[in-house]
Amino acid sequence: MSYSVGQVSGFAGITVRTLHHYDTAGLLTPSERSPAGYRLYSDADLARLQQILFYRELGFSLDEIGTILEDPDANALDQLRARHRRLSEQIGKLQRMMEVAERAMAVQETGVRLTPQERFEVFGEIAFDLSYATEAQLKWQDSEGHRRSMASAAAHTKEDWARIMAEAAAWREGLLKVFDGREPADGEAAMDLAEEHRAHIGRWFTPCPPEMHRRIGDDFARDPRAFALVVPPSQQRPGLAAYLRTAIEANAVRHDAATEGHPRNSHEDSDHRRGVVR
Repeated sequence: MSYSVGQVSGFAGITVRTLHHYDTAGLLTPSERSPAGYRLYSDADLARLQQILFYRELGFSLDEIGTILEDPDANALDQLRARHRRLSEQIGKLQRMMEVAERAMAVQETGVRLTPQERFEVFGEIAFDLSYATEAQLKWQDSEGHRRSMASAAAHTKEDWARIMAEAAAWREGLLKVFDGREPADGEAAMDLAEEHRAHIGRWFTPCPPEMHRRIGDDFARDPRAFALVVPPSQQRPGLAAYLRTAIEANAVRHDAATEGHPRNSHEDSDHRRGVVR
């Protein structure tokens, strides 16, 4: 059976001009001509076109494809292996470029204005996950607390961040000590560490009432990306995120109990019920 140029173009999803170019290049010459002189392609021609398109998809040049198809001594498998190596190298290069772009985007999302070298010096293993930072931005973009936290992060100097991370490291050491020592998550030692974490947030980023701290603790237990911001994966233990959430909850209950009997004004009481950060 024979097929016209238009039919083959529709079958293959390529333009008539491309088929004419393959013919001119000697890569795919139709086996037949109509009485009027129009190109007609046979089933064998279509099979050859399928091979050409396969190699083109892999990035082979037309000359390389011609060699593979015409030279009986050409080893198509060797050609494919060589192409596979080049593609792997290109993929690796693109992945590295993506990582660089993501780090640059993460700087914008997190509000941290440091050079890559400064970020490495200050944060070490602690890394900001771009996807988490972006989701947090979308989730909390209407929150006054989140806006204030981002503004504070943007204003911190390298020296500020060094102090922040030193505090965080000392706090993390204490958390691991009570966890490894099997102190109860709702015990005094664990609750004191939870309160220390809450104060750290308030001191450096935004006021953090117990209800907000509860939500942060839930994020730690639910999302490994969030927990990695306070405990790098190399220092994590199974159950540690849930332990911290329990300690935060117990500390929030303790805080609520301590404030019972202390009257608030009407605005404070309304804000507390709605979880508003003033």
